[in-house]
Amino acid sequence: MQTPLITNSLEKSYSYSEYRNHIAQLLLEGLSTGNTQSEDLTHYSTLNEVRMNRLEKTLKITPEITEKLKAIKKNYIFLVLSEGWCGDAAQILPIMEKMAQENDLIDLRIVLRDENSELMDGFLTNGSRSIPKLILVDPENNTVLGNWGPRPAGATQLIKDYKAKHGVINQEAKTELQKWYLHDKGISTMQEIIELLEEAEKN
Repeated sequence: MQTPLITNSLEKSYSYSEYRNHIAQLLLEGLSTGNTQSEDLTHYSTLNEVRMNRLEKTLKITPEITEKLKAIKKNYIFLVLSEGWCGDAAQILPIMEKMAQENDLIDLRIVLRDENSELMDGFLTNGSRSIPKLILVDPENNTVLGNWGPRPAGATQLIKDYKAKHGVINQEAKTELQKWYLHDKGISTMQEIIELLEEAEKN
């Protein structure tokens, strides 16, 4: 991954609050983020606003994860590819924001997938532009240290099993996925991201 591409993406990035404000502003105009506009995408974006508001109030970083976050000694950027209509992003971004708040050395920056297609194409999941995608960046030289996403292992398995059984990912699958996130309370995401950070700390 070329450093200029990361640098360019960071220049176009949003803080978490800027990202939230951008989506809220678009929704006031009846729009969603992304190249495609549809009633469905606007509907999902509206649902995600509610989800993120709720998670910001209820989500707790576990004491164990807090301890590990506070032990991080190097500077990192969480560069995350996202879109407002993405249900997984709505579940995961508030967790990343709360994790970043635990240590000033971690800076969360968000870019929109459709506006950063070249960056996205460097981090495909099984050939697809799945989001959210977290790219762990060293801010000293904007090199990539690792990546994570689009969802934790348990959620990935749920979708894989559903597709194997039903041959399609439909609304029922999406509902099951949201239930999984609700039950998990962000624990899997926290654990997998802290593992990514701890791996980077060793190098």
